[in-house]
Amino acid sequence: MRLATFKHLSYKNADYGAAEKYLLFEHDEFTNKPVLDKNGRLIPRENCRFATLNCGDDDFAIACLKSNLHYGKSRSRGDVKSHHYIISFDPHDSAENGLTVDRAQALGEQFCREHFAGHQAIVCTHADGHNRSGNIHCHIVINSLRIEDVPLLPYMDRPADTRAGCKHRCTEAAMNYFRAEVMEMCQREGLYQIDLLGESGERVTEGEYWAKRRGQNELSESGKPTKFETDKERLRQTIRKALEAATDFEDFAKLLSREGVTVKQSRGRLSYRQTAPNLLLPDG
Repeated sequence: MRLATFKHLSYKNADYGAAEKYLLFEHDEFTNKPVLDKNGRLIPRENCRFATLNCGDDDFAIACLKSNLHYGKSRSRGDVKSHHYIISFDPHDSAENGLTVDRAQALGEQFCREHFAGHQAIVCTHADGHNRSGNIHCHIVINSLRIEDVPLLPYMDRPADTRAGCKHRCTEAAMNYFRAEVMEMCQREGLYQIDLLGESGERVTEGEYWAKRRGQNELSESGKPTKFETDKERLRQTIRKALEAATDFEDFAKLLSREGVTVKQSRGRLSYRQTAPNLLLPDG
C-alpha cells in the first residue's frame, strides 16, 4: 500500500516558469517530459487547483525574477532558485475522511502562509498521485528568496532566516518541524497521519496525536500559556526529538517510552499519553 508522505526538493533551474508548467500540464511519470496531444499541444491536468501567493499582479516566474533582480540574488548557476514541498495525503482520506481537492488546496495555502511567509509561492493540488495511486497531494513551490521580513519561527536558527533579501534554508531541523506541523494538521482535520518514519513498512495512522484540547487551548487572561498549552508543547518537543532519532516505528515508540510517553493504537489511529518517566537504563 502506498504511504502518504511529506517531501522536499530543491531546484537550481532559473526557469521559474518550468514549475508552473509542470504543475498545470500533464507530464510523463517516468521521463518527466510534457505529454502532448495529437496536435503537439500541452494537455492541461484534470481536476487540479492552482494559486499564487505574494506575487501581486505578476505570474510566479516574473515575480521571482523581479525580486531576484531587486536584491541581486540567485545569479549563479549553483544557487538554489526554488524549493518544492509536497504534502501527499493518504489515499483513504478521500473516501473515509471527506478529503476533496478543494479542501486539500485550502490546507496547502494555509500551510504555506504560516510556514513560508514572505516568499513568493505557488500552491497547486492534484487529485491523483504517481502511477494513479489515487492520493490527493498538494505542491508548494517557493522562491528561495524572501521578499518580506517575517517573525522568527521555531525551525529558524539565525537572524537572517527572518529578513527580506535573504534565502530560505531547508535544514534537517526544518524538515522535522514541518513534518510535525503536518502531523498536527492531519489530526486537527481528522485525516490519516502522514508517514514520517519513512521505511516503517506499514501505514501509520493518527487520531489523537495530541491530548484532547478540552477547551483549554486559549491563552490565560494574563497572556501566559495555560498549563495545558505548556504540557502540550512539552509533548510536542518530546515527539519531535523522537522523530529525529528514530529509525523505524518500533524505535520511535521505544524512545517515547523512555521519556514517559505511551503510544496507543485504536481503530487504526494513534494516540499519545504522558505517563511517569521510564527510569530503566538503556540496553547495554
